[in-house]
Amino acid sequence: QVEFVESGGGLVQAGESLRLSCVASTNSFTHYDTGWFRQAPGKEREFVAAITWNSLTHYADSVKGRFTISRDYTLNAVYLQVDSLKFEDAAVYYCNRVDIRWRPLGSWGQGTQVTVSS
Repeated sequence: QVEFVESGGGLVQAGESLRLSCVASTNSFTHYDTGWFRQAPGKEREFVAAITWNSLTHYADSVKGRFTISRDYTLNAVYLQVDSLKFEDAAVYYCNRVDIRWRPLGSWGQGTQVTVSS
């Protein structure tokens, strides 16, 4: 079973940017549709963005125009560029395989924390 390691989170001010990284434990990752999810304190985990095995992308309405998902096949990595951060973007961000309806498959990693300050 593929495992993911997320990184790149941090403490930033509203309006700033971060680049989150997700690295998979297997080369088969290049065949997977992969998504980013986030979970804020007291809330359920929610879908953020996904990228298919052939680099088609899909975003939650709340992040369209601000977040960009991409992938590097040679590094088995998927990235999430998060721009114009808002307070409501603060959460732990996770990546995972997704199905055709962008629902997560498999187990979760540790995630990476994004904190937004004023």
